[in-house]
Amino acid sequence: MVSGELRHALREIDVPTAVIDRDAFDANLDALADRAHGLSIRVATKSLRTLPAIERALAHPAYSGVLAFSLLEALTLHDRGITDIVVGYPSVDRTSLRRLLSDPAARASITLMVDSTDHLHLLTEVAATLPNGPDTTAPPLRVCIDIDASYRLGEGRFGDRFHIGARRSPLREVADVVDLTEQIRARPGLRLVGLMAYEGQIAGTADAGRTLSQMVVRAMQARSAAELAARRHRIVTAVGALTDLEFVNGGGTGSLETSTAEGTLTEVACGSGLFSPGLFDGYTHFRHDPAAYFVTPVVRRPGPGWVTVSKGGFIASGVPGPDRLPTIAWPAGLDYSPLEAAGEVQTPLHGPGTELLRLGDLVWFRHAKAGELAEHFARFLVVAGGEVTDSWTTYRGEGWVL
Repeated sequence: MVSGELRHALREIDVPTAVIDRDAFDANLDALADRAHGLSIRVATKSLRTLPAIERALAHPAYSGVLAFSLLEALTLHDRGITDIVVGYPSVDRTSLRRLLSDPAARASITLMVDSTDHLHLLTEVAATLPNGPDTTAPPLRVCIDIDASYRLGEGRFGDRFHIGARRSPLREVADVVDLTEQIRARPGLRLVGLMAYEGQIAGTADAGRTLSQMVVRAMQARSAAELAARRHRIVTAVGALTDLEFVNGGGTGSLETSTAEGTLTEVACGSGLFSPGLFDGYTHFRHDPAAYFVTPVVRRPGPGWVTVSKGGFIASGVPGPDRLPTIAWPAGLDYSPLEAAGEVQTPLHGPGTELLRLGDLVWFRHAKAGELAEHFARFLVVAGGEVTDSWTTYRGEGWVL
């Protein structure tokens, strides 16, 4: 439920607007730090996509470095003064790779993600296209190996037929990771500095509820956590015997308890928990304060028990379903039209909450996911202490297409 104080702060707003509750954001910074149990938190920028929020997180003593979603984003953030950037996904952006190779300061600050020999070949090829050829005096490119952290039911018998989790890296077993480690070590232009394994089937999968399917999810997550802990320990031990690693990254907002208890990680990556989007209402073991909203005014009353608001169709990525719709945060009792749901330019709503609303009144929503909200607005209005105190420009507002 949205507090009266928060609603009062936006009393004069009459257009769709994104909102940050800074007090809740700060409370979530502390809550995530407590759940991390002393491990450093790397800020997942895709879950925020607004530089002031990223900088506010990095000012907290529990947070260090960022996990970017593209090399172009990493270079852009580096230009704005952020260092210690890990690109969470492999890049084949040759233009950005050439920029990185040509900038010694960026090379020292940005770590690339790899998971195959093909990625190593690409980096070598791009270096060869520089005007003066590869710079043998420059520091080697920093790379991190991405490891598959998914769960495979009955893997010994069925292979990857029952693959549960993100399909990311092809590297799963110790021998595979050791082989790529040795190939990196054999290339003087590259330096292995870290390992990463993201357990999306735990961190990104809601587990609350008493249905049979949710009971199965919880059982799967417990087995997955145990399997991954043993496998990741073997991999980290084997790679650590070959080279010194700066970091071992894993986890996410939804898996901090199991990830930090494992004992192999030196850091975790979090971002969504700072905004606490609608999907996080479906977890059993933590609850953070909703901190990011969008508000949109009532523009019609099409009939008794109905109102229509402007826009609202901000559907989250992932498998399509009702859980990808924005959560209606205020007034209580509103629901979507089953035939229209959330619309591109208008959204009809019905229910007892409509009795409270007049033309121009604001309805409050939470996006199902965190950072995607920033793609729809140029700025967040920041509310603290019951007043609008600031405006945080989003990547979109900066004109960044990253």
